[in-house]
Amino acid sequence: MAEIIKMPLLSDTMKEGTVAKWHKKTGDEVKNGDLLAEIETDKATMDFEAPSNGVVLYINGGDGVTIPVGALMVIIGKAGEDISAILASNTTDKAHKTPEPQVEVKQDVSPATIVQSAPPTEQKAIINEPAPVIKTMGVEDDRLKASPLAKAIAKEKGIDISVIKGTGDGGRIIKKDVESYQPIIVQSPEENNPSLVASTSSYEEVAASQMRKTIARRLTESKNGAPHFYLTMPINMDRAIEVRKQLNELSGTKISFNDIIIKASALALKQNPKVNASWLGDKIRYNHQINIGMAVAIEDGLIVPVIRNADAKGMSVIAGEAKILAEKARNRELQPTDWEGNTFTISNLGMFGIEEFTAIINPPDACILAVGGIIEQPIVKNGQIVVGNIMRVTLSCDHRVVDGALGSQFLQTLKNLLEEPMKMLI
Repeated sequence: MAEIIKMPLLSDTMKEGTVAKWHKKTGDEVKNGDLLAEIETDKATMDFEAPSNGVVLYINGGDGVTIPVGALMVIIGKAGEDISAILASNTTDKAHKTPEPQVEVKQDVSPATIVQSAPPTEQKAIINEPAPVIKTMGVEDDRLKASPLAKAIAKEKGIDISVIKGTGDGGRIIKKDVESYQPIIVQSPEENNPSLVASTSSYEEVAASQMRKTIARRLTESKNGAPHFYLTMPINMDRAIEVRKQLNELSGTKISFNDIIIKASALALKQNPKVNASWLGDKIRYNHQINIGMAVAIEDGLIVPVIRNADAKGMSVIAGEAKILAEKARNRELQPTDWEGNTFTISNLGMFGIEEFTAIINPPDACILAVGGIIEQPIVKNGQIVVGNIMRVTLSCDHRVVDGALGSQFLQTLKNLLEEPMKMLI
């Protein structure tokens, strides 16, 4: 009997999957474990293997097709098996082809510019200025008064003789009137008024990836659903800079400032456990494990791999894990175990020259820490103005879980740890 294979749920936030590439086609024989397709989820591109032996009897779309989770994807069975009933019962399983990028040129023309009848590339329009029709001068008995020679010359030159003012007797148009006539050249409305120039804009529309769709949906829900408030605190990083230099001289793994911030945040959460929490609608979950999500920017979005039990790990271990996870994220090789289970998130834009910013809470966390760059600036130390290395951090809090005093206590603990980082090594 034919086996129906539906689009699997490959992540906790996945709503649909895009088949980046089919490795089998209709009529191919497959064995259990054969690579059937590559599926792009909202967080990674994952291999999908055939769950049984048989022949591919049906594939729902080609490369690039997007299929909702739980909808028909593939049918595997015996060669020649009738699957018409299966297809009929799955007519609601809709798949759609991701549109190719397209470039459109859109012209917005205001009513004032519609009067121009010449092609857009022309800079000027030649307009014959009509002269008043006065019977006593140019028309007699409803006929144009012009000499036969004048009419012939006008026809040859393609001139509308009715717009020429005659200088002969009684307004008669004669030869010299036609030969001396010059069409009046006027500026187009666009030249008289630059604001009337028809605007031409070009743009490219690219289909949103599964990752970008999920980012849009989840962060919109977070921003609209969670009552955010923000707490900002400056931290003197002079000692952290010194300690980092010493650690990198001793450790075989290069430790970054972000690794130090992850460790300090984990210890600050341990001392302020009510920040390590989630809002679940009618209850609050206080997490015992401290799993730090670190936001990693990749080509088509943002993903948050997780450092688990970060409070119990040394900085060199955190540095090694962070490097591996960031590399896997950029190569779209993360697995669900790499990104699930975060209890607190850190977003660091300091390496991009950002001094300070606010971040949207990453569900289901109650807080996210936005980290700016380390900036040299004058500070007062022991009554003297000296140069200090200041880093500004902003804690975004879900007011349903964390109040201002609690968030401030967490930041004060974080500040103390980063300004005296040797405390983290005890």
